[in-house]
Amino acid sequence: MKTINLTVLAFAALGMLATGEAVAAPVGEVAYIAGTLSAQKPDGTVKILSRKSEIEVGDTLSTEKDSYVQINFADKSQATLRPNSRLKIEAYQFNEKEPEKDNLLFGLLKGGLRTLTGLIGKRGNQDAYRLQTKATTIGIRGSSGDTLECSEGCAGVTSTSDKLPPGVYHATHTGVYIMINEQGSQLIGKGQFGFVKDAQTAPVLLTTDPGMGLNDMPFSLGVCGSAAGGGAGKNACIMR
Repeated sequence: MKTINLTVLAFAALGMLATGEAVAAPVGEVAYIAGTLSAQKPDGTVKILSRKSEIEVGDTLSTEKDSYVQINFADKSQATLRPNSRLKIEAYQFNEKEPEKDNLLFGLLKGGLRTLTGLIGKRGNQDAYRLQTKATTIGIRGSSGDTLECSEGCAGVTSTSDKLPPGVYHATHTGVYIMINEQGSQLIGKGQFGFVKDAQTAPVLLTTDPGMGLNDMPFSLGVCGSAAGGGAGKNACIMR
């Protein structure tokens, strides 16, 4: 009987792998949520998530109107989605003992994302942390910043984002980011703003805040009153 049971279990496991039903290892967790967050799985199914829900590679996360979500990842990086936003977890690999294999790729499909990097990108390969949009790929050098993907409009992402011309916007709060596409690259340092009109146009620095509305956040990822508008005073660093 024991041999038969083991054989049945082995075939069941193989069947799950063949049909794609094997359980994926979580890479992050919902730490804070105000509003509604859903996750579309690679097989097309959609789940409504709540605080402490697990995030997996392949998930496409969507926030609704007036919804904010903070996600904590295994390498201690954090990401906050703004309202009317979609983020796909394209790739994520982190092993404390193998920094050379680090790999993080997020696809910001629309809307706004605030990022605070963890260990990925600070050890091993500095290009291991990438944020991809329609017009540019944004590399991170151990930093915090905000990105708005407004290629097809940004209504409802912040209080002023609907007035922004189409394109991708980035503000660096700490450290350095780099915007790259086939037309060129641009470093964006602390307190600076970057912009890419489309994939056929090189990234550029803006002389001032174009009206991103970055103070619209019910909590902060440790960005305390930065020059780029990541918060206002010491209370911006308090989770509330």
